[in-house]
Amino acid sequence: MIIAQITDLHVVARDRLCYGEIPTNAQVAEAVAHINGLAPQPDVVIASGDLVDHGREEEYEVLHEILAKLNRPVLVIPGNHDRREALLKVFADQRYLPRVGAPFIHYAIEDYPIRLVGLDTSVPEHHYGMMCEERLRWLDETLSAQPDRPTMIFMHHPPFRTGVNWMDASGLHGGRRMEEIVARHRNVIRVVAGHIHRPIHVAWGGTIASTAPSTCHQVPLDLAAGDGFELVMEPRAIQLHVLDPGYGLVSHLSYVPSGYRYITMLDSLSEENRSALVERTRRDYEALRRTEYHPMSAK
Repeated sequence: MIIAQITDLHVVARDRLCYGEIPTNAQVAEAVAHINGLAPQPDVVIASGDLVDHGREEEYEVLHEILAKLNRPVLVIPGNHDRREALLKVFADQRYLPRVGAPFIHYAIEDYPIRLVGLDTSVPEHHYGMMCEERLRWLDETLSAQPDRPTMIFMHHPPFRTGVNWMDASGLHGGRRMEEIVARHRNVIRVVAGHIHRPIHVAWGGTIASTAPSTCHQVPLDLAAGDGFELVMEPRAIQLHVLDPGYGLVSHLSYVPSGYRYITMLDSLSEENRSALVERTRRDYEALRRTEYHPMSAK
């Protein structure tokens, strides 16, 4: 199974630019085309919040139009830039989502080898996130309902401190309580988030928690507790979470766009030497596959 994760899309109204200069709509469309061109194709795409920039219906209409071009199903959850009512109204055709008026956008998807649990951490009119008592109870009950299913939790706000202070200031309240719950459920194989606009990984709650880079602008890596509130046009990327039968979930960054220049290392070799190197590499892989890579402990 392959799960593609996109996050912090910040889609704006048609013919507008995010922050007056960033073409986020075109960048999300490029990410969609990138995903559609992957081989093998992912089984599902998760969009982990900040789907649009201002939470307006006109923005969700543009987002819906862009995401409709994906070849695979997409699952969305809100972030701090989103508004539940507008999201649910425009995405009412998505049957996995609750109806307009729901207090939170939580759900569990049972259709894949990995159970996918979406969490709504958003707090209206605030940039920080929250796992309140009601949300924590829902998560505990949902995880308890399928204790033997490998499960990925996806959410917007990461449940840990990243070290980028000005972003951590809008972090997750209730993250420590959530960590205690996740630690009791050993079937949780990954917790993935967005919000930080950077790829970050940490051992957390007996599993691995991570954030993904944005499909548009990134947040500079500032571990010196600077003032922050800066963006940087570092390479855009999606994350691919690949289920390996011997190792569990293996995650990769796939950069967008995919037009980087490839350097073929074999070009300088003769046909005979090239074939010999390829064959030796194949044999070396098969030897490791038999002794190391076989699914001894499928997760």
